[in-house]
Amino acid sequence: MKKITIILLLGLSMIGQSKELQKATFAGGCFWCMEPPFEKLLGVHSVVSGYAGGSKENANYQKVSSGQSKHLEVVQVTFDAEILSYERLLETFWMNIDPTDPGGQFVDRGTQYKTAVYYHNNDQKKIALDSVDALTKMKVFNGAIVTPVIEFLNFFAAEDYHQDFYKKNDASIKRYKSYRAGSGRDHFINKHWVGKDVRFFSSPKYKAKSDKELKKELSALQYQVTKEDGTERAFQNKYWDNKKEGIYVDVISGEPLFSSKDKFKSGSGWPSFTKPIDPRYMITRSDLKHGMVRTEVRSRFGNAHLGHIFNDGPRDKTGLRYCINSASLDFISKEDLEKKGYGEYKKLFN
Repeated sequence: MKKITIILLLGLSMIGQSKELQKATFAGGCFWCMEPPFEKLLGVHSVVSGYAGGSKENANYQKVSSGQSKHLEVVQVTFDAEILSYERLLETFWMNIDPTDPGGQFVDRGTQYKTAVYYHNNDQKKIALDSVDALTKMKVFNGAIVTPVIEFLNFFAAEDYHQDFYKKNDASIKRYKSYRAGSGRDHFINKHWVGKDVRFFSSPKYKAKSDKELKKELSALQYQVTKEDGTERAFQNKYWDNKKEGIYVDVISGEPLFSSKDKFKSGSGWPSFTKPIDPRYMITRSDLKHGMVRTEVRSRFGNAHLGHIFNDGPRDKTGLRYCINSASLDFISKEDLEKKGYGEYKKLFN
């Protein structure tokens, strides 16, 4: 399968236990195919295949596959909301299904293979409905979006042999690859999404700037780091040893990225944080340059290269180290938050 920028993400193991674990449930046709894209996302703790909807009685594969129980095949995602936003999960969902198909998904036909977003609370409901509107306005597909946004009522885990089927053993891997290759799903995804660095959710406040504007506004180092994926020198950058209280924002768009409350002394020579202020402003993706496998982090609306994420952060926090270039950041002290338009973040320092 060809590269799709927004969904080929590298997950990190050993993430610390957060108080912000939440659940999201999606029906995207065959649950074998819906596990891999979510399991690759940084901040996902588990992805469980199962059944939702239908009657409240217990469901199993025999009942569901007959189509008589009216359950849908789903995946239930448990994720760390301090690291991964629900918006990112929705982006991943939409880019792995055909939301215009009312009768199933690809070669799989029937009620059990229909698509749906099951919301667990009102916040998820609003975000999901907004994402339907955004996807409709993007006009990616010829047909109308028919995937419903439905209140979550029940979930029944599928049989053990279905869990992680795409990587369970040699036999299942072979069967999964054969099924997926012939299903038509990858052809559809490639046709509609390859080469597109998609942002489903826009912001009226934080905007990207043209290359012409950036070359005028940024220093040579800032431009090299943010737009050419450069790296500044360790221990020779503006904020590596900054101990003031405040927040760090994207130098291009101004979107809020990190708080001094989550900054720690890592010994790396670059500003290091355990988590972002709000994961909605973060884009993570795999970085295979220089013969290494790393996870890059970028600002969502500024699309600035910020740095990389490693799993050697404080174990009593997230377990992560966001290693960030000072050249990608501006610092707003807590005294200036109101004046600079970031008054909502004063509560972080009360």
